[in-house]
Order: sequence, then C-alpha cells, then structure tokens
Amino acid sequence: MKKISCDFLIIGTGLAGLYSAIKASKYGKVAVISKSTLELSNTYWAQGGIAAVIDPNDSPEIHFEDTIKAGNGLNDKKAVSILVNEGRDRIKDLMNMGMEFDMSDGSLALGLEGGHSKRRILHAGGDATGLKLVEFLSEQIRQNKNITVFESTVVYDLIYENDTCYGAVAFNYLTNDYFSFLAKGTILATGGASGLFKRSTNPYTSTGDGISLAYEAGAELSDLEFIQFHPTAFYSNTGETFLISEAVRGEGAHLVNHLGERFMLKNHPMAELAPRDVVALGIYNELKNSGKENVFIKLSHLDPEKIKKRFSTIYKTAKEHGFDLTKDLIPVSPAAHYTVGGIKTGYKAETNIARLFACGEVASSGVHGANRLASNSLLECLVFGQRAVLSIAELNKVTFNENEALCERIKIVPEKEKQLIELKRKLAEIMNNKVGIVRNGKLLKEALDEIGSLKSIFLNDEYENYNLKMKSLIETCELITSAANERTHSIGGHYREDFPNHPETNYHTRIVKGKKIEKVFCED
Repeated sequence: MKKISCDFLIIGTGLAGLYSAIKASKYGKVAVISKSTLELSNTYWAQGGIAAVIDPNDSPEIHFEDTIKAGNGLNDKKAVSILVNEGRDRIKDLMNMGMEFDMSDGSLALGLEGGHSKRRILHAGGDATGLKLVEFLSEQIRQNKNITVFESTVVYDLIYENDTCYGAVAFNYLTNDYFSFLAKGTILATGGASGLFKRSTNPYTSTGDGISLAYEAGAELSDLEFIQFHPTAFYSNTGETFLISEAVRGEGAHLVNHLGERFMLKNHPMAELAPRDVVALGIYNELKNSGKENVFIKLSHLDPEKIKKRFSTIYKTAKEHGFDLTKDLIPVSPAAHYTVGGIKTGYKAETNIARLFACGEVASSGVHGANRLASNSLLECLVFGQRAVLSIAELNKVTFNENEALCERIKIVPEKEKQLIELKRKLAEIMNNKVGIVRNGKLLKEALDEIGSLKSIFLNDEYENYNLKMKSLIETCELITSAANERTHSIGGHYREDFPNHPETNYHTRIVKGKKIEKVFCED
C-alpha cells in the first residue's frame, strides 16, 4: 500500500472539490481523489448557473428571504446568512482567477429561475455553466504544483480512530495500486445520491458514496428524506433523459398538458416559476389525473434566436432527440435531481468527526432547508469550500501511528461486477417506485423490506471490492428510505400522501450509526 502524506485530502471533483483544492493549495500540499475523472461530476452537468447578489436592485436580505421561503423555513438562518453575504466575494474570486461569465451590454448577464424574486443567476456558455466551471478549474488544478490528482481511484474507507479522521484508503482500478492518504484535514466533496433512482438527471457516479463513508465513520447525517426532483427532465419511451434547465422557465417557457393547458396557473401564484417541489408535485398530480406519462414544456412563443443562443446545449441535445426547442412541444416529467440532506456540518463545514469536513451536495449545511432554491447549490460549494479550507489551514499537523487494521486491502473479484449492475438496477426501481415524489408509509415499509432482502442476497464478504460498492448502495438507499419513513408529515421535497399536512413545529432528522433516528427540533 502506497502511503501519501498531505495537508489537505479532498475526495470528489465537483465544484466543491475543485474550488477547495485551488484554495487549499495556498496553504500546503493537496491530494485530490476522483473515482472517475476531474471532469465527470454533477457540476459538469449543471445548466442553470450560480445565484449571487450582483444587481444593485438586489440585496442579501432579498436573497435570504427567497432561500428561506423555498426551504419552507427549515433552513439554518445563520448558514443562509453566510451564504448570501459571502457569495458575492466568492464570485469575485472566480472572476479574478480568470473565470468568464456571460455578459450583456457590458454587464454580467443575470438570469431568473424559480423561487427567485430578482435576476441573480450568473451563467457561462449559455446553459453550460457547470461544464465551463469544471473545465476552467480543472485546468487551473493541472497546472498547480501543490495539487496532485488521483483519478480512477475509489475511496473505500476513511482512516479514523477515537472520533478523529486521519485520511482515507483507496484503490486505483486502472493500475491496481492501493493508497493510504494521511492528512491533517479531509474534505468530503463527493456529491449527492440521486443517481440511485431509475429516473435521474445525475451521472451514474452520483450514488451517495460520501454519505456511506461518513456514516461508517460515525458522522452525523441530517434530513436525508429531502430529495429534490427536477420538474423538467426530458421524457422518452426508451428511458433516455437529459435536464431542461430551470432557467428555461425563467426566460418565459410554459408547462402545458396534453390539452395545451397551462396547468401550473391553478397550482401556485408563480405558476411555472414556483419552487421546484411545488412544480414537481404539480406535474405529478397532472400525470396522475390525466393518465399520461409526461407533460410538455413550450417555448414557441419566445424569440427563437434568443433561445438558441441562451440554451445552445439544450437546443442541440433536443435536436439529437428529434425535437426543435423553438417550435416543438418538448415532453418532460420529473426526475431525481438533488440530495438536499447529507452529512451534517457546522458553519465552518466541519462534521462531528474531528478533522473531517464536508461541502457541496454531500453536506447538509442547513442552507437549503426542506427544498433547495435553484442555483444556490454551486454558491454553497464556493462559500463552504472556502470555509472548510480555512478551518483546516488553522489545524496543527498530527502524528498518527498508522494501524494496518485501519488500512486493510480489499480483494478484487471482477466476476461480481454483473451482480453490482443487477443490484443497482433493482435498487433504482425500488427508489423510483416507492421513495419518489409522492410517498406513503405502506410503500416506504415495502421499500425497506425489499432493500433488506437484497442485502441478504448480495452481501457476504465485507472487504471485497464489489461487495463494498454494493454495501454502499444498499446502505444509502436504506438511510434515505428510513428517514422518509420517519418523517410523518409533508414539507418541501418530502410529500407524504398519508400525511399531507405540514405541522407548525419543524424538526430535522438525525442519523448516527448504531443509534435510532432522532428528531432535532428547530430553534428560531
């Protein structure tokens, strides 16, 4: 096992990981681990942009109120205040580094998305913001002598003892090398878990690995029941899908049913620009009542040249599927999109495990409440990535007598790959059908029983490579479903048809390995 010592260990290469790595490189040696490549992450797929207070007619106070409203008041108000007040400086950081956002008449072009009362969404390359960010930061990282990147490398365990994290153990599946990374601070930036659902806007790599790693180490998890379903993912009979950004509706697109009616007008005063949980539920009910598989997004009333320029990627992708975004009705239905809950973190991105931090989608920082406001996620990556780095920079280096038992090598049994694929397919069906947009106790209990049955069938050897992956998949699905079963009311991205009302008292669900799920009531 190759031993790597560094100051900062960053696991994951979405915006949170990439930005944190660049910031951390000013304070010491950085190791960045990606289970695929630097370029493949949820950030890469992000079309919308980054929400930040730039316009003189906007303010942090207005952004704060929009965020609280979208989160149904379950947000941590101090965390939201940090987000909206520090966001502008983090955007300036990116621009000073050379990142270029789209301009209009000499000023930053600001878009509007659902739940926002002001235009505050910065974008790059029209609808390719995530791609542009990842390409820009990846190039910066590859040129940085203080950063070493380990691609195609899977972290299979954190190194921890006495509630302190000292790094991680990993395996490179291309070179068959084993690594133990020892660091004074470790940042989990592994992204979300929406790739566990059959119908998802996420890349196949978004399977909640960081949630499982942290859970096994004793980290506290929070609000895993809140999965945000994006209302407008392309629908096809083949199952192929791609995201049609919130920004499309922000620019005036309408949602219509098979009769051509704008059904969202009767569901919310903001119609198509209502928060995502409202729009997704509105589409779900429309499909249930009509018996159809999809609704449509309509842009034919908008300026076609503006649409082609602003949404060039979506336009091109729609063309590849036989649709003209400027003329045709585009079939859409909701898909799992964003993991709102995750590893519970404080205001410096710290977890309850010393020297272990988390930021980005894997974390539950409190900024999103019960439902994320569109385009706040990339801003969260920047704000809390910076805070994690500054926290680690203040830590002293530690001497750790590396225990080989904590760095156990895994066995590789390639013939189990087919089992892994089959398990993921079965879990995706369960999550989609029984832990989806609309939930009830009967279906959730059935899901837990079925997940438990899969556990007994598929798992047998704890430290075998594919078994570790299967255990992580099962564990994350079980945690999400258990949290959803525990919350017996409806709020934000968690809708229980058997408990449709939302009580006045709010609480967070907390999960720690070996303990019962706890309800932590909010302090105003």
